[in-house]
Amino acid sequence: MNHKALIIGATGMVGQNLANRLVAEGWTVHGLARRVEALPSGVLPIKADTLDPVSLRDALAGLSPSHVFFTTWTRRETERENCIANSAMLRNVFEALPHPERLAHASLVTGLKHYLGPFEAYAKGAPPVTPFRETMPRLDVENFYYAQEDVLFEEAEKHGFSWSVHRPHTVIGHAVGNLMNMGTTLAVYASLCRATGLPFVFPGSPVQWSSLTDVTDARQLARQIHWAATSPAGRNEAFNVVNGDVFRWSGLWPELAAWFGLEAAPYPGHATSLETMLKGKEGDWAALVAKYGLAEPEFSRLASPWHTDADLGRPVECVTDMSKSRELGFTGYQSTCGSFFDLFTQLRAQRYIP
Repeated sequence: MNHKALIIGATGMVGQNLANRLVAEGWTVHGLARRVEALPSGVLPIKADTLDPVSLRDALAGLSPSHVFFTTWTRRETERENCIANSAMLRNVFEALPHPERLAHASLVTGLKHYLGPFEAYAKGAPPVTPFRETMPRLDVENFYYAQEDVLFEEAEKHGFSWSVHRPHTVIGHAVGNLMNMGTTLAVYASLCRATGLPFVFPGSPVQWSSLTDVTDARQLARQIHWAATSPAGRNEAFNVVNGDVFRWSGLWPELAAWFGLEAAPYPGHATSLETMLKGKEGDWAALVAKYGLAEPEFSRLASPWHTDADLGRPVECVTDMSKSRELGFTGYQSTCGSFFDLFTQLRAQRYIP
């Protein structure tokens, strides 16, 4: 079968890794983004804004994909606004496609905020019970992930295609200009610490420092999305997806420090805002860019400390169960140390960090 993919958000961390996976598998891949310059090799560009229905309809005219993959989101001031904007993105794509009834499958990437609630609801109410399982009911809060799912379910029923939802934890992978990029943020932080003598302090909460947790390599997520889109067992299901190992930041932090030739600072016993620590460091970053000829002079396009603070500052344990997809046939695994070290190596090779 000649699979033809349309990836929404193909320049993002998830979209790029998924595109690379599908191209390697022989798919025809169309990548939709507002800025298509950073599309991976082999991806056919579609420049459009999913929140502009008219331009979107023009951009998708004549396109009839077999699979649609939603790998992006937009951030607004409140969760209610997030719900409106992000659900509209999905609905606009389905309405703009000339023949949505020809779709075989549509995939949606959300995340563990399905179980934790949106950023503004963190630490409110009773802490969630771990491990997170797909059978857990929705929280009684506004959540744009739920709004997105509802549009996906409605459109799938209307047009007769199958669907899958993928719920990663923090995604570790390569992308520049990403809204939520812990791996690259930590690489920038460590690089500044090495250059300026700033102590490499874990910025998160005591719970995150000492409890078991997990993350999701973007390549592992791409493997699961591809599996669900092509396997009968993956149809009409929601799946958690993490690397498959667990760790404690108290153990991983010194390993990350060592990769950069640093000594990890003692944990102070409380959260320390990374956004505050990196505030005003643009000049130090500019000096590193000039000294080493780095590829990205804009500090804000590499580091997203607000997201790292929100993620690592959570006062609750985060452990994810992957039994469902494993029992149905997905066997992907990724070492978490390998996730970070592979990313750091790639960033250095491409001169994003010294």
